[in-house]
Amino acid sequence: MCENEILNNKNKQNVRCRYCNSLILRKQQGEYTKLHIDLPLMHQKNTTKDVNTIETEELVDFWFVNDMFIFENVGFSNTVNKRKYLICADCEMGPLGYHDIATKKCYLALQRVHHGNEQVKNENPPT
Repeated sequence: MCENEILNNKNKQNVRCRYCNSLILRKQQGEYTKLHIDLPLMHQKNTTKDVNTIETEELVDFWFVNDMFIFENVGFSNTVNKRKYLICADCEMGPLGYHDIATKKCYLALQRVHHGNEQVKNENPPT
């Protein structure tokens, strides 16, 4: 999935929100890295009886961004367990990745964003 998006270990194309097409990261600004990180699901299924349980999924492919000011259009959640989750600043969909408070480094999940400049087919926009 991700091999087509990598050029010289960086993002080959612009990175955009899958829901509103907002530009999040310009090409060649993120460095490809593999991590095993559990991120909350973008749409909680609430399959458990406990509504306070946050459902997560393990993601592996990330764009590493050394400085939060490199992003074009990203928002940050409140701090949760020494992390701030990244969201689209326009439509507020997320989490798209996370910001590590201790290291001040950001990780944007390839699986949660769109790559390229063409218009994204609407994937159930927020209501």
